[in-house]
Amino acid sequence: MEILKASRQRAKIKMALQGPSGSGKTFSALFLAFGLCGDWSKIAVVDTENHSAELYSNLGSFNTVSLSAPFTPEKYIQAIALCETAGIEVIILDSCSHEWDGSGGILDIHGNMAGNSFTNWSKLTPRHNAFVQAILQSPSHIIGTIRSKQDYVLQEKNGKMVPEKVGMKGVTRDGMDYEFSLVFELDIKHNAVASKDRTGLFDGKPEGRISIETGKQIRDWCNIGEAVAKNPHNVGLLQSIKGCKTVDELLTLYKAQSPGVQEEYTGAFTEQRQQLLVAAPNQSTHISNHLKPSSNGHFTKPGTGTA
Repeated sequence: MEILKASRQRAKIKMALQGPSGSGKTFSALFLAFGLCGDWSKIAVVDTENHSAELYSNLGSFNTVSLSAPFTPEKYIQAIALCETAGIEVIILDSCSHEWDGSGGILDIHGNMAGNSFTNWSKLTPRHNAFVQAILQSPSHIIGTIRSKQDYVLQEKNGKMVPEKVGMKGVTRDGMDYEFSLVFELDIKHNAVASKDRTGLFDGKPEGRISIETGKQIRDWCNIGEAVAKNPHNVGLLQSIKGCKTVDELLTLYKAQSPGVQEEYTGAFTEQRQQLLVAAPNQSTHISNHLKPSSNGHFTKPGTGTA
């Protein structure tokens, strides 16, 4: 037993995309995955949607693992292990909902079990928990898609009230979203907003479309600790970054570094900027143009190209 200082080194994101059918969960997950690893051959989609992921094969030569019914937790666990053994860096579970509410999933198994309903849950809960642990303990980045129950609301359009499809509660076990570090809610127009964000990158940000740059921002956040591991003598720079009290002070420190150091510590600068803006949102935000000149932010707003 040992007491160690808390540190994030080469963290692997466990995140979810939740939305109704047609909201762009698979497409967005692939963009995120490529942003995370920059190599289509290191991405695998565990596909429970009858090979639907292959419709996006024009994006790149990513891998697929096809799952068919029964959608037991054990099948998902085996698929995750298969991807890990193959050296896959980003695993997309498309979708997680089948494990809970698909043919042969937890609810289906429970409905077909004889005996006391409450007692039967004591047998099934450990199986579902094993699936959750396979996600959390994986050495790969994992992106899970979750279907939302669909509903329609009336929206005014051109002076008329027309029905519009919206996403509701996720089709998975209650509390499943607590297991992920980051959860994006997608609407039928393919816009996303973070409903849960432990990274601090997207909390409070307006809705927008997920892009490859979104994945790159998450990758940088995950790799902050890696820079320290590679060059422990530069730990003082991280301390200086965290010691900046304003965005302008942070920008001055950033400009004082060589291009190589700027690139290596982009994640640390970005994370500190986010924390400063949360603490004082009226501060200047022009540092984002220096940190990420190609993206100007984490989302790309439809039709504008800026965040």
